[in-house]
Amino acid sequence: MDGPATDLGLACRSCAAKSLVPVIDFGALPLANSLVRGEDLQASEDRFPLALFFCPQCTLVQIGETISPDRLFRHYLYASSFSQTMVDHAQGLTQRLTKERSLTNQSLVVEIASNDGYLLQFYREQGIDVLGIEPARNIAEIAERERGIPTITEFFGPELAARLRKDGHEADVIHAHNVFAHVPHPAHIIAGCKALLKPDGLVLIEAPYVGELIRKLEFDTIYHEHFSYFSLTSVNNLVQQHAMMIADVELVPIHGGSLRLFIAHEGAATASQNVQDMLAREEDEGLTKLEHYSDFAERIDELGRKLNATLKDLKAKGHSIAAYGASAKGSTLMNAFGISPDLIDFVADRSTLKQGYYTPGNHIPIVAPEELMVRRPDYVLLLTWNFADEILEQQSEYRNAGGRFILPLPDVQVV
Repeated sequence: MDGPATDLGLACRSCAAKSLVPVIDFGALPLANSLVRGEDLQASEDRFPLALFFCPQCTLVQIGETISPDRLFRHYLYASSFSQTMVDHAQGLTQRLTKERSLTNQSLVVEIASNDGYLLQFYREQGIDVLGIEPARNIAEIAERERGIPTITEFFGPELAARLRKDGHEADVIHAHNVFAHVPHPAHIIAGCKALLKPDGLVLIEAPYVGELIRKLEFDTIYHEHFSYFSLTSVNNLVQQHAMMIADVELVPIHGGSLRLFIAHEGAATASQNVQDMLAREEDEGLTKLEHYSDFAERIDELGRKLNATLKDLKAKGHSIAAYGASAKGSTLMNAFGISPDLIDFVADRSTLKQGYYTPGNHIPIVAPEELMVRRPDYVLLLTWNFADEILEQQSEYRNAGGRFILPLPDVQVV
């Protein structure tokens, strides 16, 4: 993997400045969620450049390659409800917002990238009108069939927001969780929210925090679906272009550390002290400067050497190794580090949508978690480390039987 190089003249996804500077280049990797069917194992597999860049103008960290969202998201194999952590996170947040915003049966809550209805179901249970927007048709069908969530199967942006507004829809609250990074041009999300939001409404965005990504070496968060990696400074620069403002910000632990942003129309709220403090802290820590990212590639290379050495040493001693979590994170980690089926026998995953497929690039079979107790591997590489507490608890029987988990980030640890 290569570190910083020279200005390539690419246009920034946020401010359009043509002064992006490379941070790291992973080479050509398969799409992280392009799981492979058994009958396609011998077919050629598409790979695309994956390189990370920094914009000195607006401070946005971003990848250079743009894969069509239609290819990435029209048929999706990630359903949020398979993670109890995500469901609990959503339930607590909806209860909080219902109370703080005094939402009633006259209110409307919209979620962008509403997935299988894991969040909106909790508003609906309270009699609040909801509308999901989810471009993945197979996942939207689950939301409507299993949870009764009305769902529009389109990509969100100013055009859709204008149509909804014309049809009489105005949102009291707009949720956008784990989607802000998934759009090629984040300005489209902000412009759409501005058009759809009531004058006193609130937009709630959650996105992985680039500060934690760098500090905790969460490099596996980088994949083709994640076009951008946000700091508070970069989002603040973006929303101001659209006469919006960040009223409050929180750092929440979900997904290894995410920004929770409370965004309102300009003049409709006053920025909290949290916003001022975090902006100042990012400046002090150097998060707004290229130098902050200068040794990122070297740290990843060192981690890769250590993880491979650990796995190969265990194999050489006759131990069997599986993995847990057929995640996009896991795809980046295994392909970037060259982890092959010679090291990992299978990948266990709770999602029935993924079982029976093979992982992208290295083609390791994906099976149900029950296989851990059937096959009894000595060690399990935890690819979904962001749900470590939940998974370790779920797999208490395996662990009590002597099985051990390998946590790969931010340093290799066996538990």
